[in-house]
Amino acid sequence: MLITQVAVALLAFYVAWNLGANDVANAMGTSVGSKAVTLKQALIIAGVLEFTGAVLFGHEVTETLATKIANPVLFAATPQIFVVGMVTVLISCGVWLQIATSRGLPVSSSHAVVGAIAGFSWVALGVDAIDWSSIGLITIGWILTPLISGAIAALLYSQIKHWILEQPNQLVQLQEWIPWLSTLLLGVFGVIVLPSLTEPLTNFVIEQVGFTIPAYDIPLLTGAVAAVGLTIISWRQLGGTGGGELEEKFLPPTQELPSIQNPKSKIQNPVEGIFARFQLLSACFVAFAHGSNDVGNAIAPLAAIVYINRTGSVPTDGITIPIWILILGGAGIVGGLAVWGKKVIATIGENIISLQPSSGFCAELATATTILIASRLGLPVSTSHALVGGVVGIGLVQNIKSIKFQTLKGIAAAWLITIPVSAVLSAAIFSIARILFL
Repeated sequence: MLITQVAVALLAFYVAWNLGANDVANAMGTSVGSKAVTLKQALIIAGVLEFTGAVLFGHEVTETLATKIANPVLFAATPQIFVVGMVTVLISCGVWLQIATSRGLPVSSSHAVVGAIAGFSWVALGVDAIDWSSIGLITIGWILTPLISGAIAALLYSQIKHWILEQPNQLVQLQEWIPWLSTLLLGVFGVIVLPSLTEPLTNFVIEQVGFTIPAYDIPLLTGAVAAVGLTIISWRQLGGTGGGELEEKFLPPTQELPSIQNPKSKIQNPVEGIFARFQLLSACFVAFAHGSNDVGNAIAPLAAIVYINRTGSVPTDGITIPIWILILGGAGIVGGLAVWGKKVIATIGENIISLQPSSGFCAELATATTILIASRLGLPVSTSHALVGGVVGIGLVQNIKSIKFQTLKGIAAAWLITIPVSAVLSAAIFSIARILFL
């Protein structure tokens, strides 16, 4: 039993590794493509925040995938079939993600795992073994994700473009906007993420003290207060403390904006150089958001198998995710990005549109907002959908001709074929495994 569990854990690590090489790479692609961060810096950011997001915020999506794609009630009498099926899910997802990554295609790991679970369930017990209502809800999420992210990115970038980038003195305008951009960026994190992270502690305090107010109010307030505190700190770090600091640092207010700030700098426009600092923060949020959502794609089958081995029954509703499983998924994601992620980073960051830090920041903030909301709802949406939608939204505001539609066709084709390929692959592997082991 222990040997089997170790083997399954290694398979989950393999899936997380390939997920890191593909999905995390496209999550960080905009930051590297705009030159706001180097590849090395992207690896460090992802290493810390992907892992943190996976461990602290990844249980909801993992629970959804482990209990709500295959109809667990129909597997109640045959838990070993469910175990073998989940093993085939890990194998088929890992193989497909590795193939896609080798070709630089940013496919969706959520497509792969949902397709694989549906594939083995169909072969095992027929079409009724698939929870079609959950599939439908997830599919709606997949469709809405790029639309929502694209709309947020386009709206934000159009405002930045109008009020800052198209003004005669961009630095003065940017100084006026820094507090608002800081509030927007950190408010997303404070209101969406921090309430969930502080909720267990707050519930404990409420139980001890005996408050009668709803338990959710205090975590939400905690997140809002933390967001305000972080915002004030960011004003000072980003130069938004007033007194004309940006003008003094870069140029007199009456002087025309120079095209070159520093011949040795990769970002030679001073305004874009400041936006690069914002994009560094937004890249952190994208990494955290991705870890919180997509880690479930790698570890949900493992969580289901561990639950069955421990209890002897198939999880039918809620499931507790052991912390070591979340840590395993986070570690695999980081390792895969570091070793294999470069090709997919190039596809997203350079081959759809040319990005500057100002546009990359908007795309990333839109992506992080969309994915974090989905994680709170327990929906396994696609980070690549959100990020590509955000990048395309930027392109529509800039100039539709700047969008490289040939690259988008390749990405869309990879998205569409992922579900049937992973389903067929999983069904085939399960059929062979059932003959050999059941």
